[in-house]
Amino acid sequence: MHFHGYLWAGDKALFDKESVRRPPSTVEPTPDSPPDLLARYREAVAEWRVTDVPPLETANWLVKPARLIRGTWQRPEDAAAWLGQRLAEYAPRFASRAGRDPALLAARVALATDTLRWGGDVSYGYYLTRPLFLSIAVVACSPNRLLAHPCPAEAE
Repeated sequence: MHFHGYLWAGDKALFDKESVRRPPSTVEPTPDSPPDLLARYREAVAEWRVTDVPPLETANWLVKPARLIRGTWQRPEDAAAWLGQRLAEYAPRFASRAGRDPALLAARVALATDTLRWGGDVSYGYYLTRPLFLSIAVVACSPNRLLAHPCPAEAE
């Protein structure tokens, strides 16, 4: 098992747009389906795999292009350290003062380390200066405990 890191900082309105964060349905709508369903399906098919907006399910990062991977680690401690470095880098921009607390950030890194050790995925999100949002994730790969996706780094 190894771990991939992902980071996205962008417009909160785009993050809230579910159609770019949810994979397309495995059942294609029929021509007589409601227009909004057809539009959402077409948008998901066109954008979901290639957009850098975080997926709703953390493990689905593994379906995205390998170019979105910000780092790869063999050890959970190294992946959690990267996550901690990103938290420290962005903390001054967190909208919530409480979220900037070094003890809280250290606790999140410790929790991430424990979660990664048993093969879980870690995903944190923070409001930045409005209207921005930060998403940081570390995903277990080869295999992932929740979704059986191939490793994106090996697919390209």
